[in-house]
Amino acid sequence: MNSEDIAKIQGAIREEGLDGWLFCNFRHRDRLSDELLERPPGLSNSRFWFYAVPASGEPEGLVHAVETDHLQGLPGTKKTYVSREHLLRRLKVWGGKRWGVHASETISALSYLDAGTYGMLAGAGLRLCSAEGLIQRFKGRLDQMGIAAHERAAGGLYRIVETVWDFVRSSYDQKKTIYEGDLRQIMEDGFLRHGLVRDHPPLAAAGSHSANPHYDFEGPGAPLAEGDLIQLDLWAKEKTGPGIYADISWVGFYGKKPEPPLEKIFADLAEAREGVLRFIEDSLASGRALSGAGVDQECRALLIAGGYEGALKHRTGHGIDTECHGCGVNLDSVEFADPRPLLEGSCFSVEPGIYLVDRGLRTEVNVIIRGGRPLVSGPGREKQGRQFKLLHC
Repeated sequence: MNSEDIAKIQGAIREEGLDGWLFCNFRHRDRLSDELLERPPGLSNSRFWFYAVPASGEPEGLVHAVETDHLQGLPGTKKTYVSREHLLRRLKVWGGKRWGVHASETISALSYLDAGTYGMLAGAGLRLCSAEGLIQRFKGRLDQMGIAAHERAAGGLYRIVETVWDFVRSSYDQKKTIYEGDLRQIMEDGFLRHGLVRDHPPLAAAGSHSANPHYDFEGPGAPLAEGDLIQLDLWAKEKTGPGIYADISWVGFYGKKPEPPLEKIFADLAEAREGVLRFIEDSLASGRALSGAGVDQECRALLIAGGYEGALKHRTGHGIDTECHGCGVNLDSVEFADPRPLLEGSCFSVEPGIYLVDRGLRTEVNVIIRGGRPLVSGPGREKQGRQFKLLHC
């Protein structure tokens, strides 16, 4: 964290109309504060530290007298405290101003500030606001370097899908028994080959297992059978550099010709995905305010109109950055409703899913807002890189 980073933070504060951004931690409970301020994870954190970045001017740090190294290297002045009474006197200096803090009523993944500390700060006169918008502006948007890293990761994932499906087709033609674990291993090998890393093994779900969006298994998994749906979901980022994730899902049919009802379900699903992309583009072009929750509501309306209301299990998408489920805007109105706007540089998944009793289908692409437009990442950016029909053998 240097003066350029502080300037970027202060720009985000002014854009959000706040007086400052207040970081704090105790026992490393707030991993986001540690990450954003680049605090070493090995430091003892048995006492509170606070770091207040104002919209303009010099940051101020506050640390306990027995842990004075916690804010070492950060710009600004540092003060110490010894007792709780002493701490409260120090905090009151920041009273009367609107501070962004890591608390959110709806976006739980960004809410680290416990109720007791929230009450202590409010009692000291600080006016507390959610920092969810600040976090998005500072961490949840990609610059040119991040976009390039994301595109490279996406290219690797698309090539891995091709490799997996070549194996499926060949095995089917040879009447060779294959397992879910075989597909997962091909994806894992592909990550290594393309210099990618992931935070969890990819998803390979066959038959009724595809109805579980977070299906997992140990060992070889289930064998593929004639007529099975195959759901692939894979995500990874480069080992080196900024390391921005890509995250895609494809659906296949283990057989020569999917039955027409199944083809229709997938066609409806793909049309909902495309409808979301058109909705985003039209909204941004017309200057209409557009939130992540609003996009999710549009997608749900499209699928409900098609008769799939009872088959919806999850939101439409999530933010993507150095984490697969990142800090930026989520397309979510039902789980962790996200009121934040889609901003230039926002990167997120669009992944509607239809889940029936015995099968599930999810198609997923990644979108970056560039030049005021939603651009799908990966090869064949406009349409070639998107799935419009079920893969089959």
